Amino acid sequence: MFAFWAFSVPDFGSFRMRQFENMILLHLNKDLYENDIRALLMAFFYGEKISLSAQEWSKQLFVYYGKGSLEAVIEDKEGRTVRLSSDFVEDDYKKGRNQVKKTVYGVLSEYTGKKLPWGTLTGIRPTKLAMEMMEKSRTDKEIISYLTETYLASEGKAELCFEVAQNEKRILDGIDFENSYSLYAGVPFCPSICAYCSFSSYPVDKWKDQTDAYTDALIKEIRAASAMLAGKKPVTFYMGGGTPTSLSAYQLDRILSSIRGSFDLEGVREMTVEAGRPDSIDRDKLKVLKTHGVDRISINPQTMNQQTLDIIGRRHTVEDVKNAFKMAREEGFENINMDLIIGLAGERKEHMIRTMEAVTALSPDNITIHSLALKRAAYLNHNREKFPVAEPSEIWKMSDTGREYAIRSGMEPYYLYRQKNIAGNLENVGYAKRGKEGLYNILIMEEKQTILALGTGASSKFVLKGKESGRIERIENVKSVKDYIERTDEMIGRKQTFILQHEV
Repeated sequence: MFAFWAFSVPDFGSFRMRQFENMILLHLNKDLYENDIRALLMAFFYGEKISLSAQEWSKQLFVYYGKGSLEAVIEDKEGRTVRLSSDFVEDDYKKGRNQVKKTVYGVLSEYTGKKLPWGTLTGIRPTKLAMEMMEKSRTDKEIISYLTETYLASEGKAELCFEVAQNEKRILDGIDFENSYSLYAGVPFCPSICAYCSFSSYPVDKWKDQTDAYTDALIKEIRAASAMLAGKKPVTFYMGGGTPTSLSAYQLDRILSSIRGSFDLEGVREMTVEAGRPDSIDRDKLKVLKTHGVDRISINPQTMNQQTLDIIGRRHTVEDVKNAFKMAREEGFENINMDLIIGLAGERKEHMIRTMEAVTALSPDNITIHSLALKRAAYLNHNREKFPVAEPSEIWKMSDTGREYAIRSGMEPYYLYRQKNIAGNLENVGYAKRGKEGLYNILIMEEKQTILALGTGASSKFVLKGKESGRIERIENVKSVKDYIERTDEMIGRKQTFILQHEV
C-alpha cells in the first residue's frame, strides 16, 4: 500500500462502532467522483443508507486518490476487509473517473461475491455510448468489447445496448433535428398516488376545484409557446403527467384544441397521451383523443397481480385494465403501450409470468418494462419495511421473463435508460412491434433535439446551436399546481428570455 500525501488509511480498529443495520459510512479525500461512488454502493447494497458522517455503521468504504495513486478499502463491523490499489491519472477527468469506478467496483465485487449486469456504468443513457461509436463507424464487436472491457458490463447487457442503439438509429434516420422539436404538455393529476411515485402528482379528487384553473393556465402557456421556436415545427407531441385522462373529456378537448390551433402539426409523426390509469379512462375521453389525432396511448397496469395493485395504491382491478384496453381498441387506437414494473412489493418470477401472460394476451403494440427505482420522495422509499423488494437474482429472472415474452410477441427493444438506485442494477427497456415504437421516448433520451415542455413540473430541454453548439440547457417550470396557476406568466417569460439570449 502506498503512503497518501496528506492522508493515510486509518486504523480500522479505531473506527469500530456498534452496528447500525444497513448503514454504510463513506470516507473520501476528494468529492470529485462522489456521485459515481455512491451509485456503485447503491447498486451493490440496494436499499441501504449511505452517509459521510454516521456515528453508527455496518460497513465503511474508504476511497482515496490523487498524485498518481488510488486506493479503495471496504471493512465491515466484523473486521473483514478488502483492499485494492491502482495508478491514477489525475489530469484526465474521464480516465480518472473510470479508474476510480473500476477500483471501487473491484473492491465491492470481491467483498460481496457479486457482479453487476452493467458493471461500472452508472449513467442513465448507456445507449448514447453505443450510438456515438456507431456514428464513428465502429463495428458491433468493437462496441460490445468496449462496453465489456471499459465498463465491465456483462456481454448480455452490452449486446442489448447495441441492439437498442441499432433500432434507435433506424428510427431516428431522416429526422431534421436542426429544424424540428418535440412538444410536451404535462397534467399533474392522478386518480391516486402510487407508493413508488416521486413525480409532482396530485390526487384529482382533492384538487377537483383547481382543474379548470389549471387547464386555463396550461392553455395560456400553450398559446404563448407557439411563437417561441419560430421557423421550427414539432415532430412529436406527448401529453404526460400525472395522468392526463384524470381530467374530464371537456378539459382534454380544450387542451388538445389549443395545441392543434396553436402549432403547425402537419409534420408531426406521433401524438401520444398517457392514459396510464385504467380507472381514469372512459369512452368519451377516448373519442376526444381520437378526434384530435392522438395515435398512441399508454394504458399502464404496472402489474397484473391484484394483491400487488392493492398494496401499491392502484385503485383499479386487473379486469379494469383489460376492459380499458378493449375499449381503446374499439375506439380505433392501433398503437397502445403498456408499462410494467419489476421489483414491486413481494413479487417474484411467478408473478412476472402471470403479468406477462395476461398482458401479451391483450396483444399491445409496445411494452415498457421498468425496474423499480427507489426515489427519494416516494412513499415506498420512506416505508421500505412495508414493501419488501426481491433479491437481485430474482429481479434478474423477472427481467429475463419480461424480455422473453416481449420478443415472443414479435417485439424488439428500441429504447433503454437507467435510473439511480434501480432494482437489480438493471434498466428500463421499451419493446415494440416494428413501426409502433415511441419516437418521443427515444428523442428525450438521446438529447439530439429540443423538447419544449409546458405545464406543472415540465422541464424544457434546449439543444443549443452556434457558438454553444451541442450544449444542453434545461428550463424548468414550478412543481406546485398553485404556483403554476399563479405564475404562468413567469413560466412563459423564463423560456422566452432564454430563447432570446441563446441560439436554439
